[in-house]
Amino acid sequence: MRVGLFATCLGDTLFPDAVRATALLIARLGHEVVFPPDQTCCGQMHVNTGYQREPVPLVRNFAERFGDSSIDAVVMPSGSCAGCVRHQHPLVADRYGDAALRSGVAVVKAKTYELSEFLVDVLDATDVGAYFPHRVTYHPTCHSLRMLGVGDKPLRLLRAVEGIDLVALPEEDACCGFGGTFAVKNAATSTAMLRDKLDHIASTGAAVCTAGDSSCLMHIGGGLSRIRSGTRTLHLAEILAATRTAPYAPLETPR
Repeated sequence: MRVGLFATCLGDTLFPDAVRATALLIARLGHEVVFPPDQTCCGQMHVNTGYQREPVPLVRNFAERFGDSSIDAVVMPSGSCAGCVRHQHPLVADRYGDAALRSGVAVVKAKTYELSEFLVDVLDATDVGAYFPHRVTYHPTCHSLRMLGVGDKPLRLLRAVEGIDLVALPEEDACCGFGGTFAVKNAATSTAMLRDKLDHIASTGAAVCTAGDSSCLMHIGGGLSRIRSGTRTLHLAEILAATRTAPYAPLETPR
């Protein structure tokens, strides 16, 4: 299978290890990974903030870059960006695009997956040969849980990781408080929601909190770092990419 990898803005600028891990994992499972060099933002930030006409060029670029018939599937380490492509791109194309854009968006939408969806639903794989001997708790992000409906797919993948001590996160389905610009426009509410999430993470005694979205991990990780909790964040892809022969670097207490 030929898999198109979408890096996402946060992956490109702040969390490249999650993107590399996604590519490494898919290649290790025997599939070709292609990275269209002209990819840009998917436009989620614009749509979420109410600017639906402005991201038309971004939506068009995404459809053109990943609509190539030689690309069998489009995969990204982000539930929110996958949700944007599958739910918001059609909205933008229907309201402000032309027939060509609507057709291109429909083609790409049908083959776009968040990482855990791709592994479980398309490749029928839960045991990906990962090795991660640490205590881990999982935070299901809002877009992956509510918009995409990934359900327990990430947990099924984590349960199959050799050596892992996977512990349930209390009130796991509660939002961490990030929500993109919500954290900026409603800082006090966002901080209060984050405080609850940090307390629940602390109660697990986990060395690592993982999730499928770097945006939520950035928000949670910042909070964990500020209170010097000793727990760090790590993208799901990085855990799944770790093996006995190529283990993840030793965990250190965040400073």
